[in-house]
Amino acid sequence: MKSVLHYFSIREILLWLVSALAVVISFFIFDGESYLTLCASLIGVTSLIFCAKGNFIGLALMVIFSLLYGYISYTYSYFGEMVTYLGMTMPMSVVALVSWIRNPYDSNKSEVRIGSMSFKDSVIMWVLTFVVTVAFYFILGFFNTSNLIPSTISVTTSFSAVYLSYKRSPFFALAYAFNDVILILLWSMASFDDSRYISVMVCFVAFLFNDIYGFVNWRRMKLRQSVNNSGL
Repeated sequence: MKSVLHYFSIREILLWLVSALAVVISFFIFDGESYLTLCASLIGVTSLIFCAKGNFIGLALMVIFSLLYGYISYTYSYFGEMVTYLGMTMPMSVVALVSWIRNPYDSNKSEVRIGSMSFKDSVIMWVLTFVVTVAFYFILGFFNTSNLIPSTISVTTSFSAVYLSYKRSPFFALAYAFNDVILILLWSMASFDDSRYISVMVCFVAFLFNDIYGFVNWRRMKLRQSVNNSGL
């Protein structure tokens, strides 16, 4: 416990506690039955605080979250979210996990060496994102996916976020923040039909704040790593 408290800053501990409390309180107010949703939300919040530190444990937890979230999405016929997380986010998170493990910063396995996107990388990302988005629009339409347009946009933001994560770019957290906004919209619409999904929406509100913090912290980490590498 002392090691954990030393590893995370007071700000990070408070962010995790507030996020976890928001998830738990909303669950017992609006749901109280789907404990799998509660479990997935807490795993997701925990994964983000580790990802914000550049720790590969965060991606490992993200793989578990993707499995659980895929099933939760299936229960509301959000096939876009289900296919996105089970068919794209989860396997690509595994690839990103391998990339993080293989690229520790200064032999410190608890912090990844932050990378940068070349012009070629950016072009590849946008081309692949466009292809995936168009393909999923027709795939999701074929399955009569609820709220087709927002679901398709979620695919776009999710793919770009995971690609940036694989490249160890600080902008992966910003892409996930955009994805959180789309998911808040999706689950807000779902909550009109079933109030239980309000707890899922609150989960992604917590995700949004964590991803914003993750982006800010990765920028700090990148600056620190650059200064240390320059020998200053």
